[in-house]
Formats: sequence, C-alpha cells, structure tokens
Amino acid sequence: MSEEELDLNTLNDEELVEQMHDDLYDGLAEEIDVGTRILLDRDWTATEVLEKALVEGMRIVGIDFRDGILFVPEVLLAANAMKAGMAILRPLLAETGAESIGKIVIGTVKGDIHDIGKNLVGMMLEGAGFEVIDLGINTDVEEFLNALEEHSPDILGMSALLTTTMPYMKVVIDTLEEKGIRDDYIVLVGGAPLNEEFGEAIGATAYCRDAAIAAETAKRLVMERRGAA
Repeated sequence: MSEEELDLNTLNDEELVEQMHDDLYDGLAEEIDVGTRILLDRDWTATEVLEKALVEGMRIVGIDFRDGILFVPEVLLAANAMKAGMAILRPLLAETGAESIGKIVIGTVKGDIHDIGKNLVGMMLEGAGFEVIDLGINTDVEEFLNALEEHSPDILGMSALLTTTMPYMKVVIDTLEEKGIRDDYIVLVGGAPLNEEFGEAIGATAYCRDAAIAAETAKRLVMERRGAA
C-alpha cells in the first residue's frame, strides 16, 4: 500500500509530473485529479498541465499500446484517469481560449453499433490535445454532414467493425465529393476489418490500425496541413 502513503504534495514539480505519468499509466484517476490540482495551485497554467503531465503521459501509454505492451482494458483505464484531469482543466482552457491542437468529428457508420474502438480513438485523440465531437454509433450521411457544418472540424473520423458496414464509409466520402467539400477535411477511417488498401480505395486520407496510430496520424496530418496553409 505504499501508493497510499505517497503524499503528492511532497514531490517537486518534475517528480510530480513523472509520478502523474506513472499514475496515468496505471489508470489511477483519483491521483491524477489530485496531481492536476497541485500543479494548478503551484501556478502552472492549464495548458502546461495538459501538455506536460496529461498529453505526455498518454503519449507513453499510446506507444506501449502500439507495441503490444498494454492492451485495451489498460488503455481504457488510463483514458479514464486522463478524463479526471480533463474535467478540471477543460473549463480553465476554455476561459483562456487555449487553442486545441485541432478538432475532429468521429462516429461509427450507419448499420454498425460497435463503439469500443471508436471510444478508445476518441480518448486517445483527446489525450493528444484534440477537441473531439463524438456522434456515437449508427451514424448516417446526414448526421456526419450536419456535424461538419456545425463544428467545422479539421478531421472526419469513421469507424466500422462489420464488413457489411464498411462500404458506407465510401457513401459518406462520395457525398463529400459530390458537395465539393471533400478537400476541406482530413478523413481518417479505422476498424478491425479495414486495411490500408480499403482506405485508399474509398478515398480516405488515411487508414489507422489502432487508437494510438490514429492519434499520431491525426496530429501529423493537421500539422502538415497547417504548415502547407
């Protein structure tokens, strides 16, 4: 029970941030809540806490998830711990008008009600500093279009877990083409039955094999697009 005895207040900033990386990794929501508050009390800005303690901690989780050291249950716990910190930081970030790294609208496509993978992607993206608008499951073209119009995101993310619902991704992309707005968005697709070839065939910007890769890819593509602009 040595964890219980560790008083986070006794750690200096650097040690506390490292401890928070460990606590995120172990999915300890309560400790993340406490650590976040301590850093804010020490005059850290919400942005600094987000980037140095939470985003960096989730980046480490993401790498070990990608490399098969951590699995979905552990990542869900880590993401849940991240949420405890975000609950404190989100209103502060909104107040300061802190720029999120980008915005993504994400949903599981029409006919498909699987959402664990999508939820994981949403959490990892939030962990990477994105604003995530999650449309849930069984999302049709109209819902995607309305969300794009309402939120003007950088990225549209679609998920499918059934081979029968995969083609619906192409329906959405074709509709964007018809309306002349396909090039306004980075389109990411993912889900167990998909692969690189399928992503290319339907005209997606990229296929993402898992949540960690989705977060890395989203970050890279948004940065590239802003650089080009």
